[in-house]
Amino acid sequence: MSEPSAASPAVPPTAPRRPVTTEHHGRSRTDDFDWLRDKESPEVLAHLEAENAWTELRTAHLAGLREAIYGEIKARTRETDLSVPTRVREHWYYGRSFEGREYGASCRVPVAGPDDWTPPRPAEDATPDQPALPGEEVLLDLDALAEGHDFFSLGGSTVTPDGRLLAYAVDVVGDERYTIRFKDLATGDLLPDEITGTLGGGTWDRTGEHLYYTTVDETWRADKVWRHRLGTTQADDELVLHETDGRFWVGCGRTRSDRYLVIASGSKTTSEYHVLDADAPELGFRVFAAREEGVEYSLDHAVLGGQDRFLVLHNASGPDFELAVTPAEPTPRAGWVPLVAHDPATRLEDVDAFAGHLVVHQRSNGLTQLRILELDDTAPTGVGDDYLVEFDEEVYTVGSGANPRFDQPTVRLGYVTMSVPSSVYDYDVRTRTLTLLKQAPVLGGYDRDDYEEHRLWAASADGEPVPISLVCRRDARASGGPVPLHLYAYGAYEMSTDPAFSIARLSLLDRGAAFAIAHVRGGGEMGRRWYDHGKLQHKQHTFDDFIACARHLVDVGWTTADRLVGEGGSAGGLLIGAVANQAPDAFAGLVAQVPFVDPLTSMLDASLPLTVTEYDEWGNPEADAAAYDTIAAYSPYDNVGAHHYPRILAETSLHDTRVLYVEPAKWIARLRAEAGEVDALLKIEMTAGHGGVSGRYQAWKDRAFTLAWVLDVMGLA
Repeated sequence: MSEPSAASPAVPPTAPRRPVTTEHHGRSRTDDFDWLRDKESPEVLAHLEAENAWTELRTAHLAGLREAIYGEIKARTRETDLSVPTRVREHWYYGRSFEGREYGASCRVPVAGPDDWTPPRPAEDATPDQPALPGEEVLLDLDALAEGHDFFSLGGSTVTPDGRLLAYAVDVVGDERYTIRFKDLATGDLLPDEITGTLGGGTWDRTGEHLYYTTVDETWRADKVWRHRLGTTQADDELVLHETDGRFWVGCGRTRSDRYLVIASGSKTTSEYHVLDADAPELGFRVFAAREEGVEYSLDHAVLGGQDRFLVLHNASGPDFELAVTPAEPTPRAGWVPLVAHDPATRLEDVDAFAGHLVVHQRSNGLTQLRILELDDTAPTGVGDDYLVEFDEEVYTVGSGANPRFDQPTVRLGYVTMSVPSSVYDYDVRTRTLTLLKQAPVLGGYDRDDYEEHRLWAASADGEPVPISLVCRRDARASGGPVPLHLYAYGAYEMSTDPAFSIARLSLLDRGAAFAIAHVRGGGEMGRRWYDHGKLQHKQHTFDDFIACARHLVDVGWTTADRLVGEGGSAGGLLIGAVANQAPDAFAGLVAQVPFVDPLTSMLDASLPLTVTEYDEWGNPEADAAAYDTIAAYSPYDNVGAHHYPRILAETSLHDTRVLYVEPAKWIARLRAEAGEVDALLKIEMTAGHGGVSGRYQAWKDRAFTLAWVLDVMGLA
């Protein structure tokens, strides 16, 4: 048996070929490196450690730049800070961070009175041993919870309606399997109850006596909802719903009004909701509308014209969704009455119901929007004025923030651009005024006027216009010539990559580079059509769009191919891997984070986490020859060739459940074996999951590592 070589100054690790051949639909496929899948094998672990050693060696000359970037991120960040307090029933809740601490704390103080809707302004420089507000109560000291663990993640926390108890979920491995504990907030003591193997946090019932939570099956699909009664063991918990269709996930929540508990079952294309009326619990959970293949819907409870109603956001009338209203009871689709009709120019994404207004989250022409529908009992539909919350910038992202109270007169919203730091506003629906509560501080003399933002459009291979959001320093192109450019994209699951601010990115911009987001198909930026045309048999559009954006930025003089670096993560890492094969001349370097670069192997194995639930996104190559051929045609791993490649940095984590570490490990091994002279590096976190390392300081160091590599490729190191 040949052994992988140790890293040396001259030679990268070499994974021996151990071919395994499979047959599907008359197609033969040989995989030389599948043996790297066994992460319990000392040989595999030795190979991964050798990859890390090689990467460390090859990037050793960037150590000083990494430290400089880390120092810049740290210096620009207010380390001792806190969030804007959010009112939940009779308390204001907020989070605190402290200089030198990785995780911070969650806190609360009592509200002053029933009409107190103005968030208190705590002392932002309060030290860890000082309260930020009088009467401060520390609910969770996250640094204390993380002590002794290499990895720590809070999966969620929730307080009982009466404010007495706190349920919180933690993961100390990185595999996104959480343990829920319960804390008595009056005494600070932990209750003996413990729930293991959950998918994040839970939902209290109205009484605070039961917690609903979800667990996953062997493929990491959330398939069961349970009810835990305080004071009992997990073995005594009641199974409330078991979703047996392998394409569907389940989740549980409570309407903002506190009237209904809802359990959602959903696949990529179909939805079904069960509802429990807290005023009539004896009826149990009832199906609101039975699932119909291809019909997606969501529910919220509202009071319109003095009557309890369900709001149903659905795509039965068109792909970009319609908002309908029904009685507050199970209602088949024929009884859904339109409130906001389907409009192919506007994608309705969500709706939030309040006592006096509705907030519709929507997007049009690639931009997010918040739409206010004021409730009016005298109007035939129960809705009066209907308008958008407006902003001045050309390119921005807006979304509803923490709005837990049904009776609140304001809408908490978040606003950001690529040059405007994240900003928290309260919008008063009665006066139609915006009040800035906080803008994320950027220390060190940051001035947003030093930067400019643009919206560009590239023509894809089929002529489709593809939007690009771009930011750079105003003086970056003082000479009028091209600049180094960092191009990012995702392009899957209808997840939109909207413009946002990044402190870490300033270290790139202030060295003379530009940053751009390619809003490629597969995402949701331009409506449901944008998603549909970037998945399944249309997936090639995602890659064509990214390549078109890269070439457009060169053609119009923003950059040159020899100073252009692309980046994407997870499904965006699949994009990066495909582009490396299809247009290697368009980029000087490519960063693939936790990349899904071996989709054919994963989608052929129904026992792997997520595979069955992903059939509606990628296809089922095991059952469908056409799906097999489609994936095989773009799979980064299967299409590695003996040609020039740009410099490549792949980053992954050993305990990633969503995209197994073996995919980038195999990809890098095959690149070295097939492409000849290729500068490809693998950096693997040995104690983390899909989201990477935990703790903000380590996360800053990791980002500094990546940005230093990017700057090196650009010639700016």
